[in-house]
Amino acid sequence: MTASPTPLTTRNARSAEIMTRARTRFPGGVNSPVRAFRGVGGEPFVAARGKGACIWDADGNEYIDYVLSWGPLVLGHAPDVVLQALQQAMHDGTSFGMPTEREVELADAIADRMPHLEMVRFTSSGTEAAMSLARLARAITKRDHILKFEGCYHGHADAFLVRAGSGVATLGLPDSPGVPEALARLTITCEYNDLEAVARIAHEVPLAAIMLEPIVGNSGFIQPDPGFIPGLRRLADETGALLVFDEVMTGFRIAYGGAAERFGVTPDLTALGKVIGGGLPVAAYGGKREFMEHVAPTGPVYQAGTLSGNPLAMAAGLATLGALTRAVHDSITAQTEMLVQGLRDIATRHGVPFTAAHAGSMWGFFFRDGVVRTYDDAKQSDVPLFRRFFHAARRRGVSLAPSAFEAAFMSAAHGPREIGETLHRLDEALGAALAERD
Repeated sequence: MTASPTPLTTRNARSAEIMTRARTRFPGGVNSPVRAFRGVGGEPFVAARGKGACIWDADGNEYIDYVLSWGPLVLGHAPDVVLQALQQAMHDGTSFGMPTEREVELADAIADRMPHLEMVRFTSSGTEAAMSLARLARAITKRDHILKFEGCYHGHADAFLVRAGSGVATLGLPDSPGVPEALARLTITCEYNDLEAVARIAHEVPLAAIMLEPIVGNSGFIQPDPGFIPGLRRLADETGALLVFDEVMTGFRIAYGGAAERFGVTPDLTALGKVIGGGLPVAAYGGKREFMEHVAPTGPVYQAGTLSGNPLAMAAGLATLGALTRAVHDSITAQTEMLVQGLRDIATRHGVPFTAAHAGSMWGFFFRDGVVRTYDDAKQSDVPLFRRFFHAARRRGVSLAPSAFEAAFMSAAHGPREIGETLHRLDEALGAALAERD
């Protein structure tokens, strides 16, 4: 990490030229919508390389990075332990379409931390894992309806693009064209943290699954009320629904053993992603053996993938989980608390309505007073101020998610020096954002 950059001198000519080319080949010039910066305005930067806590764009600008590829990089960018594992795996072969020992080893490493995942199936994306879980839950229960929560994002499968948060919220789209109305009607939405509403629906409609992000990360960072997740477990048991945790984002972030460890509640089925691939495309779904044996070829529920269990992804995931010991996890958590408390102090000095929180190494903030409990609460934050703050932070070499409705992340590479420098830069950024408004 170099010294703090002079404000307002960020170069962007090379990134702009690349994005001009990209818009001729990709919708909006990107391969995932939020990367287009529509939530904050302005021109996206083009990433060129990353190492440790930092990322560099195509113009050579350096940023302390809290996006971290939207969560996977819990050890930081290009950690040596992962690069070494990938080098060995590449020499062995990049893809086989056959069973490999690394698949078994990564499944064992996951089960060591999440014993309730007795069996898993690897996929290539979180969307694929969540989509497969919905199919599996319907097959097990012989019911059709899925209950999800407003602002929770479970990938872009048709069944889940209903009040989905994330890029959908950023772009102002309540749903997506192309989703059949008949299929959308099979997805029921409730307000997050509204246990009474869930109880009414669960006792009126035969639900295949109650599905949620245990901590919401796709409407900003929103935590459950103390009794919410235990209450969902009780309602699932009472009504015959399956409780499904989408831990694509929270897995091995909010606790060493994920949401089950943090909340003391065991789900029936779980989706994982991001951290388990160490930066490579991999996800998984799993649960009790009796449920997972419904999946083909043991059972009739079909799902397949040419690159599922890809050896490079398995190697990166194994290296990441191997390095993410409980002591390392606790250290990253402490660094996250230092950053979040520092941000609270900065907002207080500037007299700005502000709330921030974290769970493990996942964190977030809103420019508003009071605890944010729901997606509607999140939408009451000062989004115009966030946009100005985002750009002021970027000019000062801090990379935040380009949306007011996304969680942020910490890595093992972010030490006291990086956090101190971040807080110094963000203090200046908030002052600049407020002056621009005035």
